[in-house]
Amino acid sequence: MQPSLSQIYVSSLDQARQHYARGAWTEALRALEWAHIAGQASFPRHAHVHWWMLKAAWRLRDAREVLGQLWRLLLTPLGHLSGRLPRGNTGRAAVNPFRPMPLPADWPVVDAAPRHQG
Repeated sequence: MQPSLSQIYVSSLDQARQHYARGAWTEALRALEWAHIAGQASFPRHAHVHWWMLKAAWRLRDAREVLGQLWRLLLTPLGHLSGRLPRGNTGRAAVNPFRPMPLPADWPVVDAAPRHQG
C-alpha cells in the first residue's frame, strides 16, 4: 500500500528533526523538501516546514537560504489565499517560489503532490 501525503509529511518531518538534532542540517533540509511537497496544501504544515527550513539554514549560516525562507514565510499566507501553490516545489531558496517542479524520481506516491495553480 502506498503512503498518503500526510504520512509522507509526518515521516519526512520526523527525519528532518532527527537530522537537525544530530547537527546534520543539510540532510534536514533535504528531508524538509519532501515535507514541503507533501504538506504544501495545508497552511499550517506549509508554514511549519518553512520555519524548520529557516532554522536549519540559520544553523548552516547560509544567508541566502535564511533570507529565502524569511521571504517564503511571508509569501505562504498569500499563496494559500490566492491558490498559487506550485505543484512539486521543494520550497528552497534556490527555487522560484512560484515555479512548479517535477516530483522527485523516488517519490513514493504516483501523482500525489497537491494539485495547485502554477
